[in-house]
Amino acid sequence: MGAADFRINDRIFATLAYGYKGLGTLKLSVEQQALFLAEAPEYFSAAPGGWGRMGMTLVRVDAPEDVLSGALSTAFHYVVAKQAVKKSVATKGAAAKKKA
Repeated sequence: MGAADFRINDRIFATLAYGYKGLGTLKLSVEQQALFLAEAPEYFSAAPGGWGRMGMTLVRVDAPEDVLSGALSTAFHYVVAKQAVKKSVATKGAAAKKKA
């Protein structure tokens, strides 16, 4: 969509879609987002609209390195975990079809 993004296995976990505003976006669970917002509201905010309600989180790119590193790591591992669950469900579904 024209902005730099960061991916694992073709799935985005972070972008610089709001880079011109000094913000990046992170794909987090709603629970993870709530923790980041409570812990460091000066660096994190929910993305506007429905995206924010689904866990998309804005992060200031001028946040301290340890804050950015931890947030990126959390987003990365969240997307990896979601992929593992989807793969497991797909594998179980295929195995069930073979038995039928």
